[in-house]
Amino acid sequence: MTTIRALIGATLVVACFGVAVAKLPAPPPLTDAQKAAAEEKKAKDAATAEANKQLLVRTEDRVAARYYADMKAKGKSVAPPQMPAGAPAPAPAKAAPKK
Repeated sequence: MTTIRALIGATLVVACFGVAVAKLPAPPPLTDAQKAAAEEKKAKDAATAEANKQLLVRTEDRVAARYYADMKAKGKSVAPPQMPAGAPAPAPAKAAPKK
């Protein structure tokens, strides 16, 4: 009896899942105003990302300078940074293409 209940439960879960992931109709095409708004938002997001990137670089430089000053004040030797200031971070390795 327990096996039948489990089988019925599993069947209901699979059926509900099938209904839930059924293909939805395609969204309507964008109007010219929506396209312009999307382009404007994309440009604004890019500008914001660039500003945030510059802020992060300045903050990292300020923190590093303070660290070196603190270590120098304590009389400890600190190795110089491996990358010159303002150098871009190395790009992450790309995944191998799937065959």
